[in-house]
Amino acid sequence: MATSTDGGAATATRPKPPRRRRSPYRSRAQAGRPRRSLVPYAFVSPFFLVFGLFGLFPLGYTLWVSLNDWHLVNGREEYVGLENFRDLLADPDFSNALFNTLSIFVLSTVPQLLLALGIAWLLDTRLRASTFWRSAVLVPNIVSVVAVGLVFAQLFGRDFGIVNWALDLVGLAGEEPIDWRAGTFTSHLALSVMVMWRWTGYNALIYLAAMQAVPRDLYESAMLDGASKWRTFWSITVPAIRPTIVFTVIISTIGGLQLFTEPLLFGGINGYEGGSDGQFQTLTLLLYKHGFTSFDSGYAAAISWMLFLLIALIAAVNFFLTRRISSKD
Repeated sequence: MATSTDGGAATATRPKPPRRRRSPYRSRAQAGRPRRSLVPYAFVSPFFLVFGLFGLFPLGYTLWVSLNDWHLVNGREEYVGLENFRDLLADPDFSNALFNTLSIFVLSTVPQLLLALGIAWLLDTRLRASTFWRSAVLVPNIVSVVAVGLVFAQLFGRDFGIVNWALDLVGLAGEEPIDWRAGTFTSHLALSVMVMWRWTGYNALIYLAAMQAVPRDLYESAMLDGASKWRTFWSITVPAIRPTIVFTVIISTIGGLQLFTEPLLFGGINGYEGGSDGQFQTLTLLLYKHGFTSFDSGYAAAISWMLFLLIALIAAVNFFLTRRISSKD
């Protein structure tokens, strides 16, 4: 194509390129990008909605109830601020329940996790009928906790309990049979055995799953270097499954400090009293007593918040201690 200029000369000019049309597919893709970026949030949003509805809201509402003089039947009467917490800290029943809770927690959790670690180590070896043994250790956990409580209450009976009979058989019983419910230490020991029997197999399977994920090359190299099984266990297995150990410690802490059904059934009639002198009354039993027998919801809410803070504190201490130990390694 040519055009004339003032000088009469003709110069060639390039034709304009054809105008590009926007592809409908491209516009759709561009329009779809913002929607695709919201997809992950849409998938995780149900969890946060449920957590907020059944987790954060009850927690916040319980805090509000604890700041009021609140009766379960009559409802809110007046705002009292921190008075429920002040009364709680000065209450000898609370200090007694706190001691009982921590005592049963230590007596049940520490041996439970050590025993679970040993059972998992044995199950990780080549055993005959390994599937049977792995299934058998979980049986106590799937049995109803009510059945467990009733059976163990009979096992630790004073006059006709099998435990006293076995102790007498091996010559460890005294002149009088042991009244497991009457003493502080004996009742704590009986409840700890009940908790250990129920949860040891569960933790053992968690440890077993972690052990099976450890590369077998490490064990073969250790055997070639002449390391014993004991040395291999402490130098390879335990460091490799340390995150799992931290998980079980935190979960056992939460469950151990919330112990309720076992001492309730162990106490029999009026089990929420935790024995004749409150010798095995836990914080959850004290909460139940004030909330559902005295109907003092404000005081019970204060107990629940103190229990929540105690669990959070002990779980945080466990986490930071294990993290510091792992960082040193």
